[in-house]
Amino acid sequence: MSLNVENHNLDTTSDLTEHNESAEKKAQDPNTLPFSNGFFDKDPITSKARAEYLKLLVAGTMLVSVAIWAVLSIYWGALWKTEDLIHNLEGWVVDFDGGEVGSAVTQYFAAIHAKDHLSWRVQSADLFPNGPGDLAHAVVEEKCWVAIAINPGATNTLTQAVDTANATYNSTLAVTAFGNEARNENAYSFLIVPNLQQPLQQISQQFANQNAQQLASRTNLQAILSQAPSLVTQPLGYTIDNLRPFDIPVAAAVDFVGLIYLLILSFIIAAQQLNARLQSGIQRRLRMKSLLILRIVAPIITYFWISLMYSALSQAFNVPFNRKFGHSGFLVYWMMSWCGMMALGLALEAALTLLTMKFIPFFLILWIITNVSVCFYPIPVLPSIYRYGYAAPFYNVSNAVRTILFNTRNQVGLNFGVQLAWVGISCLTLPLFQWYVRRQEMAAWRKEHVRGE
Repeated sequence: MSLNVENHNLDTTSDLTEHNESAEKKAQDPNTLPFSNGFFDKDPITSKARAEYLKLLVAGTMLVSVAIWAVLSIYWGALWKTEDLIHNLEGWVVDFDGGEVGSAVTQYFAAIHAKDHLSWRVQSADLFPNGPGDLAHAVVEEKCWVAIAINPGATNTLTQAVDTANATYNSTLAVTAFGNEARNENAYSFLIVPNLQQPLQQISQQFANQNAQQLASRTNLQAILSQAPSLVTQPLGYTIDNLRPFDIPVAAAVDFVGLIYLLILSFIIAAQQLNARLQSGIQRRLRMKSLLILRIVAPIITYFWISLMYSALSQAFNVPFNRKFGHSGFLVYWMMSWCGMMALGLALEAALTLLTMKFIPFFLILWIITNVSVCFYPIPVLPSIYRYGYAAPFYNVSNAVRTILFNTRNQVGLNFGVQLAWVGISCLTLPLFQWYVRRQEMAAWRKEHVRGE
């Protein structure tokens, strides 16, 4: 009996020794140690990890490839046909002169009918009882994109200058073209001005040729050529009056590029909110109603402070917020930035619920591209599918900023309304998405709880 016990103890000791030796060898095996393998090692653990890595890498690469064609193409498409669609921008021509000069200019512009030119409409001077000043006001109020005024007395002034061989005659006072650069500086520089100067130069040259033929029979032609040759070479000139110049270089960081930063900041806040809920465990502790209140109220409060910091940055670089609303301009801009962050950020908050951090970058790039695409050029010169831009957060923030900084057409109330509408949509979709995810979480918890029992 004693011998059997001793043999049993020896066997047990031997097994433990072998087990310890096996465990020690396994621990010392380079195939099982961390930080000890090459990428192409063929041991089972490394092979499995390599296969999983390549699977995820290839899947992610394919998703990015799809995003390039499905998302980035939106921005490329916005710049695709601007030259072909420039006819959607309307210009007005008004003859305040009523003489030969006015007739020549209006007839020339009325004959322009081409898809790659501005659309010109001749308007009656009776619509503008106060003269060119009323026409300029119409341009500021965005009734048209550009306007040409043949100024009162242009023909009489030219006739008198010819009769007296007046060397002080200034032909550039005959015609004034009113523009509004601050409405869209890109359209003004690349689309409007080139398509404005070309016909003005052509009608100026054409009128000069016709006028030279008439002057050939005048008795004082020699005096005109010696004293006032410009009456022959350029009897009809023009002036371009940029009513609202884009004269704040740093404004580009506020009304366009800065909007991307505003969205990125909103995304960072959404990610921090998620991380705080998960790390603290509060997300699994709160009932549905409490969680929804937290997910809506906490970001809004955070946006309030961050939007102040964002707005103060522009103030620190001397952006003049007092041009339209006086000292209240900064407050209006801050509130618009806050509403913009809520519109952009709460949409990310809602999308994050379903997509999780794994896929939210794809929604982020879609959110950026769809907003940016409708801000670079005017929506009328974009394909018709981009009409959604009138309801895009970026477009409305940009419009409000232009009003605040450059005193353009005031639609700030509408701009605020669009942002708040986006906030309302997010406040409806977020509870729906959270309800769906909470059901899945509770089902998984019950399943785990039952298995644990």
